[in-house]
Amino acid sequence: MKYLFTIITVVLLTIGHQANAQINRVEPPNWWVGMNNNSLELMVYGDEISSYDVAVEYPGVSVEKVTKVESPNYLFINLIINKNTKPGDFPIVFTKGRKSLTHKYTLKARETGSAERTSFDNSDVIYLLMPDRFANGDTANDSTNDTAEKADRTNQGGRHGGDIQGIIDRLDYLNNMGVTAIWSTPLLEDNEPVFSYHTYACSDYYNIDSRYGTNDLYRTLRDEMHKRDMKLIMDMVPNHCGTAHWWMKDLPMQSWIHQFDEFTRSNFRMATWHDPYASEKDKFLNQNGWFDTSMPDLDQENELLLTYLKQNAVWWVEFAGLDGIRVDTYPYNNKWKAAEWISYIRNEYPNLNIVGECWQHRPSEIAYWQSGVKNPDGFDSQLPAVMDFCLTDQMAEAFNEDEQGWDKGVGRFYLNFVTDHLYADPMNLLIFTSNHDTQRFATLVNNDVDKYKLAYTFLFTTRGIPQVYYGFEIMMGGDKGKGDGDIRRDFPGGWPNDSRDAFTAEGRTNQENQVFNHISKLLNWRKKNPVVQTGKMRHFIPEDNVYVYFRYNDQKKVMVVLNNKPSEKTIQTGRFSEMLQGVSSATDIITGKTYSDIQELTIPAKAGLVLELK
Repeated sequence: MKYLFTIITVVLLTIGHQANAQINRVEPPNWWVGMNNNSLELMVYGDEISSYDVAVEYPGVSVEKVTKVESPNYLFINLIINKNTKPGDFPIVFTKGRKSLTHKYTLKARETGSAERTSFDNSDVIYLLMPDRFANGDTANDSTNDTAEKADRTNQGGRHGGDIQGIIDRLDYLNNMGVTAIWSTPLLEDNEPVFSYHTYACSDYYNIDSRYGTNDLYRTLRDEMHKRDMKLIMDMVPNHCGTAHWWMKDLPMQSWIHQFDEFTRSNFRMATWHDPYASEKDKFLNQNGWFDTSMPDLDQENELLLTYLKQNAVWWVEFAGLDGIRVDTYPYNNKWKAAEWISYIRNEYPNLNIVGECWQHRPSEIAYWQSGVKNPDGFDSQLPAVMDFCLTDQMAEAFNEDEQGWDKGVGRFYLNFVTDHLYADPMNLLIFTSNHDTQRFATLVNNDVDKYKLAYTFLFTTRGIPQVYYGFEIMMGGDKGKGDGDIRRDFPGGWPNDSRDAFTAEGRTNQENQVFNHISKLLNWRKKNPVVQTGKMRHFIPEDNVYVYFRYNDQKKVMVVLNNKPSEKTIQTGRFSEMLQGVSSATDIITGKTYSDIQELTIPAKAGLVLELK
């Protein structure tokens, strides 16, 4: 009898083990009570799971519908979670005849004030970093068993080992420099066999890449940043996944991604979305073509997929306590469905700022993508913020032009800003000299320190939200012509046994310290002065490559003078009298020099004055 009991026990345990093994994934892995949207779509993946019936018993939770798709290994379960549902665990029971599988699902309580969270805005300076190239805080995870590509710092396009712990270890460095927010390029798993370091080809939407750390470590990064009043911005990619994504071996349905008989790349013509004469074929290729061979294009017209992407974004905001989102390749999505995606997120977090990458080169094109613009086709992206690539284009040229003429030099900035009426909110534009996809700005100005410092004096005092690119503070170079890896170099000192540590003054060259000190002074001044964050702006037509503008509010005025000439320049300030009435003196925040009389100002060659007016 004892022998028979043992056999039965072993058989039951084996059946139970096999049954549990059939449910390989349930996504989202958990959810929260008290969300504005009371519907939750669960994607369940397991062997022949579609042949099972589903039941849920938990107060306040009910099954709305169950959807079977082309692959028998998926079930989509829609749950209704009532407003007053309590946090807790409940079983999802799958039955097939006498066979039964159980999956424990968890509903959590939200953090206090989650829905009303504040976000990044004009008060911030955002530091963009590529985690693989910034700092290696944990050498033990440089290569991991569950990922294909291993670390190799000798390979420009390979994994180098930077990680989340490296970012945490350098938070005081960034905070002391004056940085208030971090945008990291994606941290989710990218299991491509090569070029996986940029992590834009996601292979798991719910897990941090193990070479960067863990989900919990990402949340620790948030906690450590919040202790320092810093904000965390996540880079999200709803347009495409990676060919190594687990579902690519068994798609739920063929319409999950855009399918072609042979590889078909996007034509990258974002303007087709607002071109009144665009052909249907051109529009189709922009939206549906793949971004790259390793990046399958997701079909957001598939409502199950769209809901999956919506919930994934909200899950990360809630789980990690995010302070903002940057959206990659926004105009390559189906624009109407992408707008639904944004609306879903902001329905849960009305104050969350979301900035979209809309890489176009005319203000009218970029303005099309900012929410609130009255577009002829009635489209509203729902995006509160967009990236101002137009201003980036102008900065790439202006500081190398010694003569202004009609539209060169600093005249470019004037002409750029006169089109701000096209935007719904020009103050909520992300402004930058360079990022992880563009030429390094030091290379653009041929490593000229004066031009470089002048450019950042402009960036930190004009309208918009400044974004800087890691290594900019030491004038890090790099030539995009030599490959993307060259503009994504390792930060010196971020790795054990580096020959020098540029995170410290002792490890920087004299030139690097000169640039670092200039930038740090400006950033820390900016951090404490709302007038240059949210104040109004008034500018005057540039003359002889000298540009004068003011930032002002009811409490304070700041006068900025940019001399883009290769020689010293003296100007008379009479024509700025409308902004100088009642001003008796001024102090240059860069040099500390005090002016008792500002009727005449002399500005060194390729230099700027930032004058606090009294």
